[in-house]
Amino acid sequence: MDELLARALQGVDPDDPAASVKIFLNLMALVPWEAMIIWQVVFIVVGALLGWWKGRFTATVLASLLLGPLGWAVPFLPRRPAGPPPLPGSKKR
Repeated sequence: MDELLARALQGVDPDDPAASVKIFLNLMALVPWEAMIIWQVVFIVVGALLGWWKGRFTATVLASLLLGPLGWAVPFLPRRPAGPPPLPGSKKR
């Protein structure tokens, strides 16, 4: 933890008003962005294949984009009914 804190505070003057921005940028420089982007693309591609297979392509791609592998459950969820439910006392049921 001390090493992470030292990396985040590297080159930061604590009295500078923009110190928090510099600390944030130092922390973002430590994130493995390439690996994160590659994994996100893999999650979307697998979600697209599952969605295409189950007939819910757009919903699954969007869910995979937002939720990662948790979005893969979307094509297996029950679909919503096409219209509003019948009113109580109506003959359509």
